[in-house]
Amino acid sequence: MLFFKFIFFSFIFTTLLFSYPNYSQALKEKKLYPMGEKIYKKKCFHVDVNAYKSYEELYDALSTKQTCMALKKKYKEALSLYLWDIKRVAKKENKYKKLTVTKHDKCPVCGMFLYKYPRWISRIEYKDKNVSFDGIKDMMKYYFQHPENIKNILVQEYYTQKVIDAKKAYFVLGSDIYGPMGKELIAFKDKASAKQFYLDHKAKKILKFDAIKQAMVYKLDE
Repeated sequence: MLFFKFIFFSFIFTTLLFSYPNYSQALKEKKLYPMGEKIYKKKCFHVDVNAYKSYEELYDALSTKQTCMALKKKYKEALSLYLWDIKRVAKKENKYKKLTVTKHDKCPVCGMFLYKYPRWISRIEYKDKNVSFDGIKDMMKYYFQHPENIKNILVQEYYTQKVIDAKKAYFVLGSDIYGPMGKELIAFKDKASAKQFYLDHKAKKILKFDAIKQAMVYKLDE
């Protein structure tokens, strides 16, 4: 009896573990999402992504419901990934404008000109002003000194360069990727993306915004 229970639960665990495609986030961003978007525009009618409770349910529906033309497995998987990871999430997230600066703007912490490092720019929006930084590390130093009257804290996700809410993001510390001021906090919109980066770049920690302590930030300078 115990043997059959073990077999049953092993089957359930394996199904859950491998049901969602285990591609790296970099591969998804560079190839699968763009492929899925093209397929959606050319081969599909409207798909209401929010009508499905899981990726598996969406994937199966693409075969059983006549929302898209017949697709090979790899194309259907790319389409499902795009719809689930991009279209579904986009409807739930606030969209922030691209973080732009002038050639005269400097980081208030280190004094660097910000326009030289566009992919690393982060920003704190206060009620009476916006303050931009050349990286999340310097932004956090400023944040700990000026925590009052904040409206938004905005960072750029490492792979996509999308502007996201720092308080909802996941941050990787201790990786082998360096920013303009050396060791950095690297931002991601979800834990899965952060975990993949963590594994790919020999990092030490994954933290949510509220778990970042002042001592951790200054230790990155050592």
